[in-house]
Amino acid sequence: MRILVTGGAGFIGSHLIDYLMAQGHRVIAVDNFLSGKKANIARHFHNPNFKFIKHDISLPLNAKLGPLDQIYNLACPASPLQYQVNPLKTWQTNVFGTGLMLELARKNSARLLQASTSEVYGDPKEHPQKESYFGNVNPLGDRSCYDEGKRAAETLCYIYRAKYKTDVKIARIFNTYGPRMIFSDGRALPNFIKQALTNEPLTIFGSGRQTRSLMYIDDLILGLVKLMNRPNFFGPVNLGNPNQEINILALAKKTIKLCHSKSQLKFQALPEDDPIKRRPAIALAKKTLGWSPGVSLEQGLKATIKDFKARLNNPAAK
Repeated sequence: MRILVTGGAGFIGSHLIDYLMAQGHRVIAVDNFLSGKKANIARHFHNPNFKFIKHDISLPLNAKLGPLDQIYNLACPASPLQYQVNPLKTWQTNVFGTGLMLELARKNSARLLQASTSEVYGDPKEHPQKESYFGNVNPLGDRSCYDEGKRAAETLCYIYRAKYKTDVKIARIFNTYGPRMIFSDGRALPNFIKQALTNEPLTIFGSGRQTRSLMYIDDLILGLVKLMNRPNFFGPVNLGNPNQEINILALAKKTIKLCHSKSQLKFQALPEDDPIKRRPAIALAKKTLGWSPGVSLEQGLKATIKDFKARLNNPAAK
């Protein structure tokens, strides 16, 4: 198939492209390098089945793409540190960008998978979070450019499906980690790993009792592909690992141990609207997609630490 991946040079996008290329598909990657890295996809540049376009998807894409079968819309910074630097661009990517990709899907009669997020649930009052939960989101906070942008993108998907019968899928992605996360990501785990490997104090916001459910990147990629290739199913569907909910304090201590680090802990104030609990209900994914995550936290952390260590020791990667 001919598949377009927006945000293709990013953490999730580059892993997805590796998978799709290995399956023999023809892939077009689009990225503006706002948070993606050229190095993540450089291995494919000389492959005739791969094409890269540097472009901001919140603007019309005028390049000649040819017919498309599938579109994975992954473009948008995903960490608060990244998207709060330019909240307007974050919102435009989510809303204008998704609208343009939906129009592209409609014109090509292509299937589109929209990468939504667990952030649509905000600071949830329901635990674990089911797809039927409407969420508890602050529309006027520092995180709202991302949270509300993703909620608006889901609405656009619903409209295109209802009005034009566009074949759309919505994946609500929970905390995902693995190799290629950027050092300046700003989220807890990449911060912890980098700090532990350099023996710096690990920064914990609040008491550290807030929880996250961590899913390894390989599990997510399989979930996305299964969702994309599942006919007659719109979603939204949660993709996350409910078996690996861990509080931030415990995660910091585990990271220090696995990194054989001498780091201490440093506590700072909790940011506004930071969710206290986060765990997906994945019964729908199990039933509809036959999917559930399989990589243990220990396995995933060791693989991620190995990647971080290799890049920290490589001046070019820095």
